[in-house]
Amino acid sequence: MRDMRRSNRSVLLTSIYRDGPLSRFELGHQTSLSAASVSNLVGELLDEGVVEEAGSVESDGGRPRVLLRVAPAFGYVVGAEVGETRVRVELFDLAMNQLATKVYPIETPKPDPALVVKYVLAGLSEVLAQAGIAEDRVLGLGVAVAGVVEGPADAVVHAQTLGWDAVPLGALLAAKTDIPIQVDNGANTLGQAEMWFGAGRGATDAVVALVGSGVGAALVTGGTSYRGTRSSAGEWGHTTIMYGGRRCRCGSDGCLEAYVGAEGVLDRHRLAGGSEVSFGADEEAAFIALLDSVDSSEAAAKVVEDTIGYLGAGFANLVNLFNPERIVLGGWSGLLLGERYLPELRAATARHALRQPYAQVSIELCELGRDAVAMGAATLPILRLLRDGGTTSRAPRNLTARVR
Repeated sequence: MRDMRRSNRSVLLTSIYRDGPLSRFELGHQTSLSAASVSNLVGELLDEGVVEEAGSVESDGGRPRVLLRVAPAFGYVVGAEVGETRVRVELFDLAMNQLATKVYPIETPKPDPALVVKYVLAGLSEVLAQAGIAEDRVLGLGVAVAGVVEGPADAVVHAQTLGWDAVPLGALLAAKTDIPIQVDNGANTLGQAEMWFGAGRGATDAVVALVGSGVGAALVTGGTSYRGTRSSAGEWGHTTIMYGGRRCRCGSDGCLEAYVGAEGVLDRHRLAGGSEVSFGADEEAAFIALLDSVDSSEAAAKVVEDTIGYLGAGFANLVNLFNPERIVLGGWSGLLLGERYLPELRAATARHALRQPYAQVSIELCELGRDAVAMGAATLPILRLLRDGGTTSRAPRNLTARVR
């Protein structure tokens, strides 16, 4: 009976969070729970402060219906993105209003795990201090990383591009804070953010592609994230786009990432003799300079044209394999490309994809911006809150999220 009640609370709270504000009448319609169950469970959630009233709407001939939403200040969540060039830590309330941010540059492409742990925990302390939020008000810390994340015991990270082999990142973080830790792949956290709040809303079969220095994808089928046998599904960047091709950071040859990831694009430009763009430490600035030089440099124009072609071929592979209704392009360099060349990217995808599945897919840009990976990481403790029906137990301390 207790499990059934928690399950019903979870269904109700998820509807309020994902689709709210909603009235009790709408909740009954959406969840198929009886009016009495909705009334009782909403009463509990209101008494506990998880849910609050958010105005009212007129009803057909009756009294106005009170709208309900998850209380933004019931708790707070923190998301951290461990990227190739930085660690970004952000604090949010439950309405996903960003309250504080701290960024630490990383000057090595293969940072020591101890350095990452140091930056994440320092960022956690800094954003709480900036916003004046006590640690016991934080529901959890979600951390997004490159590579394969296994769990739930220690959130072990396998990231060849970072030089990490079975790094127990979850355990390393949990040993130094009482805030619950959840770790997931960055493409998956981006995918969750876009599916909940951005360009993926309303889709049940979608791919959210992350294109930055590295490349990955979140696969959503039937409204559920597809993870594979051991959570490594979605390593789209390490599918082979060219047999015997360029060496990838993972050690293989011909990976998609070696052609469309920002590091690979800039390296191809350098090898093509593109001296107009400085290949310095600021990868984003160099990438923007490359795009800006397209009209004045044949080398830059050719590299960008080829990059759109490679990315279109990669999208076509997703179309042919998964038949999604939507592909959403995100990641900082993916958005820089997409903002300028989305029509060309769609055309390149059409050239390589089968006609029927291509006719069924839309290709869109992420709506949440270039820093949505950290935002997605912050949704991991919210997901657990929703699954637990609004309880805030801090056990277990380290858990790899299974996105739904």
